[in-house]
Amino acid sequence: MLRPDLAAAAARFTGPPVTRFAPSPTGYLHLGHIVNAIYTWGIARALGGHVLLRFEDHDRIRSLAVYETAILEDLDWLGFVPDEGRHPLMRQSVTPEIYSGALDTLRQTTQVYACDCSRSDIGGERYTGRCRSRGLTEGPGRGIRVRFDEKTVHAHDLLAGTIGQTPADQCGDLLVRDRDGNWTYQFAVTVDDLRQGVTLVIRGVDLLTSTGRQVLLGQMLGRTAPPFFVHHPLIMGPSGEKLSKSARDTGVGELRAEGLSPGDVIGRAACSRGPHHVTSSDSCRRRAFLVRLTLAFDR
Repeated sequence: MLRPDLAAAAARFTGPPVTRFAPSPTGYLHLGHIVNAIYTWGIARALGGHVLLRFEDHDRIRSLAVYETAILEDLDWLGFVPDEGRHPLMRQSVTPEIYSGALDTLRQTTQVYACDCSRSDIGGERYTGRCRSRGLTEGPGRGIRVRFDEKTVHAHDLLAGTIGQTPADQCGDLLVRDRDGNWTYQFAVTVDDLRQGVTLVIRGVDLLTSTGRQVLLGQMLGRTAPPFFVHHPLIMGPSGEKLSKSARDTGVGELRAEGLSPGDVIGRAACSRGPHHVTSSDSCRRRAFLVRLTLAFDR
């Protein structure tokens, strides 16, 4: 597993870093989540930081209590314990007023407007501003967008170095609430990281392109300095695709049912490289031990 320069990383923080493990309860944990947990808890421990747990359940249709319960049980079994406990457990679904308030903050300084465009209307990742001047009324069946002016923002990744992105060129005006009334991932996670004091975001490299839009949105909400980031490699499936929650063969629950120990599962995640493969149980146990020893507890 790639490992950041921890001594150099520690020098960048003015206090103990605060990071988070933030699964969406739309499915069960799989090995890809465990890779993220290894990086999250490992780097936090190595830097003397804190790990928060929150559920990103902004998708009110797909988020289910049965998945949330299973995630908590799997984390307990694996030994990944959040530092701030679970009482109360932070869920996006129970604090809609927080996001409404953040949207009101944006209204004071930038253009916020209704949008009725579907994905097929947009035709790609970048929104061209079709509804910006249409004067649509906000309401059911219409999303809400925030105008992004042409601006390049920068952040520091502890693995990749300085990141520079121009969100207006990448995604156009940002959707903050979808047509079903759900707060979007990009908006909710930025608001949550700001209000929870998160100073270190650790996630997969597939979210690297989200960095600029979240940094810019944070600035617009009054954040004075962006968090630091770690974008780590992913476990890939046999055809080169990212593991998904439908990948039952790598689900933690299935691996537990096969009789694997927590160390086996952590080791299997830690020693997975490139196209997904499984090494021997003994090798995985050794790798799990080395991961814990050299990453999680090396100060």
